[in-house]
Amino acid sequence: MTKSRESLLPEYAGTGPAIIEPSQTKAARVRLPSRAVLCFFGDVLKKLETRKEITVVHHLTSEMGKHPIYTLGSGKNRIALCHPGLGASMTAAFMEELIALGVKHIIACGGAGVLDKNLLPGAVIIPTGAIRDEGTSFHYQPRGRINRPHPHAVAAIKLACKHHGTPFKTGLTWTTDAFYRETPRKIRSRKREGCLTVEMEAAAFFAVARFRKIVFAQVLYAGDDVSGSEWDARRWATNRPTERQKLLLLAIDAVRRLS
Repeated sequence: MTKSRESLLPEYAGTGPAIIEPSQTKAARVRLPSRAVLCFFGDVLKKLETRKEITVVHHLTSEMGKHPIYTLGSGKNRIALCHPGLGASMTAAFMEELIALGVKHIIACGGAGVLDKNLLPGAVIIPTGAIRDEGTSFHYQPRGRINRPHPHAVAAIKLACKHHGTPFKTGLTWTTDAFYRETPRKIRSRKREGCLTVEMEAAAFFAVARFRKIVFAQVLYAGDDVSGSEWDARRWATNRPTERQKLLLLAIDAVRRLS
């Protein structure tokens, strides 16, 4: 008895070209530095822009409007920075467009919910793999439980943390499309599998990077706590400017170690 087509969704798209490739867009006429940081902290990027520490050189576009791409530094130290949006689908598309613009080495930095209450707010986590509970990655890689970052990029983040005296933990993260459906049953299951954090992008990032053959890893900081019977927001998004700035600096240091 064969499985129904519905039971096989989402279908793996294979390795061939798509009808719309990111290199076909008008944006591909611009060339960016080969190294980039994807920063989920819009407040931090806006502050750097206000201080004129970063410069807008291009925009990605979506139905929400324009999304600036910045550059920082000069010469061999010049890197690109941008906010990648939110969720696996959008961030994967933005990552695709950055790669089409010439980016080959990427570090992402962002926050995550924790599945271990001992990870205090602001603690730094380097994911060594992401459990695939979203849809985007399945169009880039065949079925499988876990996606992995590039080991060279993970090593670069570790070196940056050690250089700055920043303690860190490594382990699995859980990538989900639906943070309002992080049920107690699923959380218990992911904890048993060894997940330290939950977020919405890592598995897709890892899949796109592997498909496009670029070097990528992500660094997270511990935010809200979903490990217990009740949600603990821990004021993670509104009261952590220092941690957010620190994480961006670590990501910048790490990506500059890649070549």
